[in-house]
Amino acid sequence: MNDNAIVQTENLTKWYGEVMGVNDVTLTIHPGITGLLGPNGAGKTSLLKLMTGQLKPNMGVISVLNQPVWNNYMLTRRVGYCPDIELAYQFMTGFEFVTFFATLSGYQGSEAEDQSLKVIETVDMISAKDKPIGSYSKGMRQRIKLAQALVHEPELLFLDEPLTGLDPIGRRHVISLLTELAKQGISMVVSSHILYEIEAMTETILLIHQGRILAEGTISDIRELIDEHPHKVYLSADNPRRLAQICMPFEDILSVTFGDEAGDVIIETAKPDAFYARLPLILIENELNVSQLYSPDDNLSAVFKYLVG
Repeated sequence: MNDNAIVQTENLTKWYGEVMGVNDVTLTIHPGITGLLGPNGAGKTSLLKLMTGQLKPNMGVISVLNQPVWNNYMLTRRVGYCPDIELAYQFMTGFEFVTFFATLSGYQGSEAEDQSLKVIETVDMISAKDKPIGSYSKGMRQRIKLAQALVHEPELLFLDEPLTGLDPIGRRHVISLLTELAKQGISMVVSSHILYEIEAMTETILLIHQGRILAEGTISDIRELIDEHPHKVYLSADNPRRLAQICMPFEDILSVTFGDEAGDVIIETAKPDAFYARLPLILIENELNVSQLYSPDDNLSAVFKYLVG
């Protein structure tokens, strides 16, 4: 076993009836931020649940922080988990929700409340802390989930699609927060199906497809493969024509069209990395608001097809 590793697996396998969730995975993850990249249904969530002890493997071995994972309650004090599922505690306020998890982690009374306020402020949710979670936007729910994962000051975080639902400004804020936490010594495994999200945080990645690890290492080679494919980005903007006018002059923009719904802009770019990098600054400088951003062309899928082929 590698004493410096935060996660180690050997022939790790998990199936659900006849469906294979994780298939014979052997890997070693070192301190820092590691991106777990794969299209939806690739096995990311199953692997993270095995790493956090929520699932018991059918075969193989897994250790986290050099400890066995299954049924190890002491390990949960050192690990934080931000799930991809929607929160079930709709009736609670954000503050009540995080405080509840603080008490589960061993904090009591005012100490639990103080610790909760600290992490809620960290994720920039103080202004909404007394509102019920049921009234939160998806992005706000993502941030309050991140707060509960941080409330007991873990040394290792497992984050399952933590940027889903965030607008570009919110994504940049959370990415900055995660990279700052990494500088403070917190290691993390972050899953995503969007390459540029992971690239903004780390160069270390694992590519997973159909429950198997296809590749691991740096992100540079993957980025080069993706840049060969045109990339469509859908945005919902308060001033779509102004956004289109600003984006058109850039050399990497292939086309700009408007969608069926009011405010929808469809931008096709030959250099997705460059587009995503400059988008937040464009929005800030021109006082534009984007309520939704997604790509129906999951170019990561093209990379997986390339690797599988």
